[in-house]
Amino acid sequence: MAYKRILLAGVVFLFACFAAQSCLAADLKIGVINVQKIIVTSEAGKAAKERFDVKMKELQGSFKKEEEDLKMMQDEIKKKSSAWSEEKKAEKVREYQKNGRELQAKTEDARFEMKQLQDKELEPILKALEQVVEKFGKEKGFTVIMDSKNGVVYFDEAIEVSEAIVKKLNEAMAAAAK
Repeated sequence: MAYKRILLAGVVFLFACFAAQSCLAADLKIGVINVQKIIVTSEAGKAAKERFDVKMKELQGSFKKEEEDLKMMQDEIKKKSSAWSEEKKAEKVREYQKNGRELQAKTEDARFEMKQLQDKELEPILKALEQVVEKFGKEKGFTVIMDSKNGVVYFDEAIEVSEAIVKKLNEAMAAAAK
């Protein structure tokens, strides 16, 4: 996500500031947010969670009968296998295993579907949040706003030092190659 790209920029910025000590004299205004908490407590986040929970219950309900049938088949095999012929026992075990694999495949499909739904629900919220944080940061004069869990969410372009770091990296790599 955008947060991971910005995290690296923030880490480089902090190291560059401490190493060069050029940023120490500047007035830094740093803010910290908890993106996860914001999403969970926002109205849009609550509505998305509700839609997610409804779909989750629907999918869980669709598997309930198959899970019960599989459990009954397992119990039947345990109770009656000693009275069955080896051929009948092997047939029932194969049927049980086949049904188990089918249920597992359906469960994996459902997990994938839920992951896609989660991404679909969160994408517009995260885009809006990014814009809100950027606007808030500019309006309030923040130099950096960091997510307490994932790193930098917003930073003032004036403190971006990537080009200087690229130059130093190029110099270091050239010196190492000699």
